[in-house]
Amino acid sequence: MRYNSYDLVVIGTGFASSFFLHKFLRKAPATAKVLVLEKGHFFPHAERVKEKRGEETPYARLNPAYKDTFENHNPEKKWVFTQGFGGSSNCWYGCTPRFMPADFKMKTLYGVGNDWPLQYDDLENYYTQVEEIMSISGPADTPFPKKSGYPLPPHLFATADEILHKEYGNLYISQPTARARVAVNGRNACCASTVCHVCPVNAKFTIENSNMGVYEDPRVELLYGAQVHSLNLEQNVARSANFIKDGKEHRVAGEVIVLGTNALFNANILLNSGDSNPFTGKGIGEQLGLEASVYLHNLENVGGSTWVNANGYMLYDGEHRKEYAACLMESNNAPYYRMERGKWRHIANFRMVFEGLPEAHNYVATTSDSMRPAVHYKGPSEYTLRGVEKMKLKLPEILACLPVEKIVYGKPFDSEAHILGTTRMSANPTEGVVDKHLLHHQYRNLFVLGSGSFTTYTPSNPTLTLSALSLYAADNSF
Repeated sequence: MRYNSYDLVVIGTGFASSFFLHKFLRKAPATAKVLVLEKGHFFPHAERVKEKRGEETPYARLNPAYKDTFENHNPEKKWVFTQGFGGSSNCWYGCTPRFMPADFKMKTLYGVGNDWPLQYDDLENYYTQVEEIMSISGPADTPFPKKSGYPLPPHLFATADEILHKEYGNLYISQPTARARVAVNGRNACCASTVCHVCPVNAKFTIENSNMGVYEDPRVELLYGAQVHSLNLEQNVARSANFIKDGKEHRVAGEVIVLGTNALFNANILLNSGDSNPFTGKGIGEQLGLEASVYLHNLENVGGSTWVNANGYMLYDGEHRKEYAACLMESNNAPYYRMERGKWRHIANFRMVFEGLPEAHNYVATTSDSMRPAVHYKGPSEYTLRGVEKMKLKLPEILACLPVEKIVYGKPFDSEAHILGTTRMSANPTEGVVDKHLLHHQYRNLFVLGSGSFTTYTPSNPTLTLSALSLYAADNSF
C-alpha cells in the first residue's frame, strides 16, 4: 500500500465493485486516492482456456476452489462463484434481461414480500448505461419498458423459438445477452459452443475485457492477495478494513468503504465486524430452476446463434403472483438430441426459472475461521414451490402452438449460480440492511453492493440489475 488512509477503499473486483468505481471515478477529483483489495489473483482469459483444455498453467494454482472458501451445511445445495480478479464475471453465462417493473413492488401489487425502496424508473437510465458498456445483444421489442435500442443486434431463434415468438410477440423474445452477436470492442461473436463459463472465443463481457479502464486509472491502487475479514465500526462510522496478505495482518483506513464481494462474504465481513442489524446474513437464496424437455412431433428444432436463444415471459407477470412464483423461460440451446432414430432433433429444451423470497431459516453465519462463513440453507420458499407445480399445469397450454408429444421434467438444478440476499435493501433499518443507495442504514459511509442487496428474488438473472444498482449508488451518493 502506498498510504495508510484512502478516500475510498473497495473490497472486491467483480461486477458490483467495478461498475461502482466506473461511475465514482468519473465524478472524483484528480487527487482522489482509491485502494482496491482483492483476495484473489488475476487469471487471464487465455490461461483459463488452457486450463479448460487440460493444459498446464501456473495461474490455476493462484486462486482457491470456491467450495473450499466456506462451510456448506447443506451439501445438496451448491453456491457457485469464482475467485480472483473480475469475480464471477469469469464464470457467468452472460444472460442480461432487465427486471420487470412489478418486481420492485411485490408487496403493493401482490401482497408478497416487501417493496424495494427504489423502482424500475429509478434504474432505467442506469440499465441503459450498463447495456452500452457491456455491448448487449437484444431485440427491438421487449416486455419491459425500454427507451432505447440495444447496442448489438439480437441473437437468432431456433425453429421452436420462431413459432413461439410468432404466437406471443414481445412475451417471447431473443434473450438480451452479453454474449456478443457480432464482434465488438475486441470481443468475438458468440460461437454457440455453450462453454460460456470459460468462453473459448472471448465473446462474453467480463471485467477483464471490459475496456472500462477502472483498474488502469492512476488514482486506483489494486492489491492482490488481500483477504478482508472485518471492518472497524466505531460511532456509526466504518473507520477501516482489516485484511491478511502474505500471512500478515494489515489495517487500512478509508473515508468511504465499499463492500463489493458476493453475498456470502459481504455478510461474513459485517458479522465479523459486530454489525447488529437483525437482517445481516439472513435470507440467503436464489432462484429455482429445472429443465423441461419438450418432445416434438415431426418438427426438427435447429438453428439459434447462442446458448440461450430466447426468454419467455408467458408465466412471469400477473395476478397469479399473489399466490405463487413468477417463472421465466430460457430456451436452452446446449447440445441436445433425442434418442430415437429419425427424431434426433425433434426436441426443445427449456430452463424454467422461478422467483424466490428471503427466508429467515436460510442464513450466513460466522465460524471459528473468520475467513470462512457458514451457509445454512433449508430450501426454497413454499411460494416458489407452488410456482413449479402451477407451471407444470399451465405449460402444455402455453406450448400448444408447437406439435408437442410429451414434456419431461428434470429435477431442480442444485444451483442457478446467483447468490442473493443477506444484506437486503429496504426503506428503513427495521426491514433491511441497506438503503436504496446501498448505504448501510447505520454506518453511513459504508456501501454494501451486489445481489445480496436484493429485497426479493425475481426470476430474471441478477447481473444487469446489480451492475445498474452500483452505477445508481455511486452517481447519487457523491
